[in-house]
Amino acid sequence: GGWLLLQNCHLGLEFLNELMDTITTKESMSEDFRTWITTEAHPEFPINLLQSSIKFTNEPPQGVKAGLKRTYSAVTQDLLGVSKMPQWKPLLYAVAFLHTTVQERRKFGPLGWNIPYEFNQADFSASVQFVQNHLNDVGSRQGVDWSCVRYMLGEVQYGGRVTDDLDKALLNTYTRVWFGEHMFSEKFCFYKGYVIPKGNSVEDYLQYIEELPAIDTPEVFGLHPNADITYQTNLANETFSTIVSIQPKDSSAGGGETREAVVQRLADEMLEKLPPDYNPHEVKARLQKMGAFQPMNIFLRQEVDRMQLVISRVRTTLTDLKLAIDGTIIMSEELQDALDNIYDARIPKLWFRISWESTTLGFWFTELLERNQQFSSWLQDGRPNQFWMTGFFNPQGFLTAMRQETTRMNLAKGWELDSVVLYSEVTKMMKEDVVGPPPADIGGVYIHGLFLEGAGWDRRNSKLVESAPKVLFTSLPVVHVYA
Repeated sequence: GGWLLLQNCHLGLEFLNELMDTITTKESMSEDFRTWITTEAHPEFPINLLQSSIKFTNEPPQGVKAGLKRTYSAVTQDLLGVSKMPQWKPLLYAVAFLHTTVQERRKFGPLGWNIPYEFNQADFSASVQFVQNHLNDVGSRQGVDWSCVRYMLGEVQYGGRVTDDLDKALLNTYTRVWFGEHMFSEKFCFYKGYVIPKGNSVEDYLQYIEELPAIDTPEVFGLHPNADITYQTNLANETFSTIVSIQPKDSSAGGGETREAVVQRLADEMLEKLPPDYNPHEVKARLQKMGAFQPMNIFLRQEVDRMQLVISRVRTTLTDLKLAIDGTIIMSEELQDALDNIYDARIPKLWFRISWESTTLGFWFTELLERNQQFSSWLQDGRPNQFWMTGFFNPQGFLTAMRQETTRMNLAKGWELDSVVLYSEVTKMMKEDVVGPPPADIGGVYIHGLFLEGAGWDRRNSKLVESAPKVLFTSLPVVHVYA
């Protein structure tokens, strides 16, 4: 009649089948017996065990109100009265607000944090402990050492998890704006309507939190209102994607075309449009003609090799898939995945692993043709006047090759690669207006295909402006990147 708790079962998947057999074959079992399993989501988790279980997920609450409520529900009256210094209670609330903000920004994806960090309750507890110790050390006469508090929160307690420089700058901005003597003034607020409440008991704080709006504007976290459109769009796409993935996958679909017939027709169309393979001897000859050891040509060679891998993988998959549909060869797991994804207009896993992200298979395939066009015309007609930078597998490598090129041009002046930095200048030209390469004395490259998110570009005055509401992406003119 007791309960059995098995933790982190994704680490012992083999045992779970044994567990399932034990439970199902057991003749007599107590009414009060329960097996409680904790696990991370795992693709190989036994599906029959999952189906026969009651599922329970524990996720951080959404929104400032829910986050603060959860934090203050765990705060005791003893913790609230642990320090007699007047700064203690406001500081405790400010740390709780920071904790909620760093967690809440995660849902906005790369707009919130460049890297999704696992901030958790331990970070909050450690920060509270530090603030408590610091106040005990400095005493009421000396006052709070704000540079120490900001450093500990922004660089150590929360910053200790942060690996990206821009994320670190963002975190330090929060600590600079929110933590200081100004936080005790009447005018201080995190965002209009979000202030530090005054109270002597946990109930006072919970009462104030209860009055906060249930749905926050992204501006509370320092984000543009458009960030919410991005979040809602991604959420809707994810939901639809899940619905599509669990649709029945029977061969026939009523009186219409079968899944197999639809996929076979799409495979024929794609094979017809697929570019021919690159001839390695021809590629080598062309590169030697252009200067095989020039940094840009080495970069082109690497890109062509990766493009060839994608083209040959697509060709093989589509050819094998047609044979498998005809019954000539056995339908493998990878081919089944390709069939399901092509039917749902999504990118097969086999292709996605070696290529790029795209919303649908149609866009992905169009991009394959456009990317290939850029490489083949570069090989055939020589170096282009401008480059579609977002069409490269390794845009960082492209910029590095350009830096190397500039360094070699200026060797006589004593330039070294380590001291050469990139500069970018947004021109007034659109890609149709470019008729030649950048000026020879400056060098560099013209690039296009960049978009702004959360801002617009004023072409007349060459500066960033607030983007129009509801406009998610704004195309930039041609950018001159030089070193």
